[in-house]
Amino acid sequence: MAKATARHILVDSEEKCTELKSEIEAGADFADVAKQHSSCPSGQSGGDLGEFGPGQMVKEFDEVVFSGELNTVHGPVKTQFGYHLLEITGRTD
Repeated sequence: MAKATARHILVDSEEKCTELKSEIEAGADFADVAKQHSSCPSGQSGGDLGEFGPGQMVKEFDEVVFSGELNTVHGPVKTQFGYHLLEITGRTD
């Protein structure tokens, strides 16, 4: 079964999400940005979500994590929780 590792940043607006993505693309550290801005408890560990399989996260997450390019910041991804930036750090098929 496929498995992935990823980290994310959760915020409440698309505008904030886009702003943070620009900061990361300009060289800010993903983990530092997660610690400062993410409203998810995982933010305290740099946004790390650990390892998970398909169906363990919300559908919008799965679609990105199991098809997107590795080590690239994806988003904003809208879910019922808010807006996410996702970085896929590993994946096995």
